[in-house]
Amino acid sequence: MGETAFRVEARVTEALPNGTFGAELANGHRLTAFVEGRDKKIFAGLRVGDLVTLQLTPYDLSVGRILIETKEFKHESPSVS
Repeated sequence: MGETAFRVEARVTEALPNGTFGAELANGHRLTAFVEGRDKKIFAGLRVGDLVTLQLTPYDLSVGRILIETKEFKHESPSVS
């Protein structure tokens, strides 16, 4: 994606098949986000509500590539008391 690509944060709204997710930007814009190649193993645990960073191009704002998951929103395993 070259020099014209930019990064934005989005919240995952739905999990779709084959490493794709529905996402929503802070301004309410909804788009399809995808994970490429071996990153599918890393992002297999994404859930609805997780915050991710997307890479978008100005040519097609309806599709974005998931780059990273924001760490402070990762799910913790519940502690047993």
